[in-house]
Amino acid sequence: MGKAIGWGVLAAVPLLFLAVFFFVPVTGMIGRGLRPDGVWDLAGAWDVLTRARTAKVIGFTLFTAVVGTAITVALGVPAAYCLYRLRLPGATLLRGLLVMPFVLPTVVVGVAFRTLLAESGPLGFLGLDGTPTAIIAALVFFNLSVVIRVVGTAWAGLDPRPEQAAASLGASPGEVFRTITLPSLRPAIISATSVVFLFCATAFGVVLTLGGVRYSTIETEIYLLTTNFLDLQGAAVLSILQFVMVLVLLALVGRVRRDGAVSGQPRPAPIRRSDAGPLLALLVCLVLVIAPLVTLVTRSLHVQGDWSLGNYRNLTSVTGDNALPVTVWQALSTSWRIAVDATLLAVVLGLIVAVLVSRRPRSRRARRAVGLLDGVFMLPLGISAVTVGFGFLITLDKPPFDFRDSVWLIPVAQAMVALPLVVRTLAPALRSVDQRQREAAAALGASPLRVALTVDVVAAWRPFLAAIGFALAVSLGEFGATSFLARPDDPTLPVAIYQLIGHPGAANFGMALAASVVLAAVTGTIMAGVDRLGGRTTL
Repeated sequence: MGKAIGWGVLAAVPLLFLAVFFFVPVTGMIGRGLRPDGVWDLAGAWDVLTRARTAKVIGFTLFTAVVGTAITVALGVPAAYCLYRLRLPGATLLRGLLVMPFVLPTVVVGVAFRTLLAESGPLGFLGLDGTPTAIIAALVFFNLSVVIRVVGTAWAGLDPRPEQAAASLGASPGEVFRTITLPSLRPAIISATSVVFLFCATAFGVVLTLGGVRYSTIETEIYLLTTNFLDLQGAAVLSILQFVMVLVLLALVGRVRRDGAVSGQPRPAPIRRSDAGPLLALLVCLVLVIAPLVTLVTRSLHVQGDWSLGNYRNLTSVTGDNALPVTVWQALSTSWRIAVDATLLAVVLGLIVAVLVSRRPRSRRARRAVGLLDGVFMLPLGISAVTVGFGFLITLDKPPFDFRDSVWLIPVAQAMVALPLVVRTLAPALRSVDQRQREAAAALGASPLRVALTVDVVAAWRPFLAAIGFALAVSLGEFGATSFLARPDDPTLPVAIYQLIGHPGAANFGMALAASVVLAAVTGTIMAGVDRLGGRTTL
């Protein structure tokens, strides 16, 4: 009984945090929209659902999510095979390169694709700038790493003996894949597909930068209804639709996700003639990832058609020609300070949650409680950051939760975004610890603290450092909630980049390019360290 009370007290800390800084803002935002005058207005909600604009937004959201997911999986699965099962030169470097887009700030991704597809860009002749194709290409760029990492890790852990036995009995490589490999990979592929669909359907910065008002998804429509029209009812109804979609997808991911040890560590195989198709898919992935980034860097070094560092020099000053009240370096300093605070919160809370969800209780009721806790802390992964950010403003402005003027408001919002990734990085490492090791250490007289230090810490210290890197990189690039909460005179760097894009003038756009390169370099460096530590998330 005493042990159960202890676990309950430990769980109360992150649950209280989640209740105050997630459920209160989200329910407050939805309630303000559905009860505009303190009275339920379901007829008004139905009017929102039957708008022609709403149908168009929902249709475009589903279209981009389905097509983006299909292309991502079609390219990502064969690329995962090449990077995790073939003896490919530089595979580690290529894996790091293809994983980096996942934590690139969405504003940077949008700027990179606009630069690539604009009339003056390398692919301007295709006329894709400002089209749904550009949005879908950016979504694929952003989510390829999810499929490659999730499916590739599962592929690397498959026992090779069934495949070898089938091949020795005369099965062709295609038959081996279809009858042996694919069934084993199906849970990982379905899990990755579900998560990619979730990320495509809830994309914000990429769609807002590339689509503007003309092409709007549910996420960007919530933002436009809130900021441009103050239509809280319309935003609330769309938030509910998105919430239902997230719950369905998280339930699907929870059913197909598998944990546990793998039986076998296959050696990388030599490249064969039949691997031409997967290698071609890998080449397409590399082009899709490298081309926007190279174009972004190249264009940032051009001023009026000549090679120059002028855009970077402009980052150090505030003049009447640019749209910012501070220098870009000051904005980066603000982003870094906030990200450090957000990382501290996310890692402390994520560690508590990971310890709780990695337990293996004996009773069915306790196992259900652990599963429910695990699912609850995944909700911030897909709920609209716009809903959370605006919800902060309208619900946390009076006692007992008067935090609107607090310096911790933005770090808390960013911590909510990073928290699920921290949990998903730490929990698998803690689950992998054999309970018998803990029991053996305790039987030898070790105290609970000594058991944790000698068993759990040894298993989890590298994932713990990787979780810090994930949280730091994600917080640095967070844009959705921060766009509501950042002060106009002290913006974060993603907000500053968006402000530069939104103002006319070559100087502003040049500074946006240079600032995007700086932010991409910072987050990319952090993720290189994460990959070196072997950090990964189990989504």
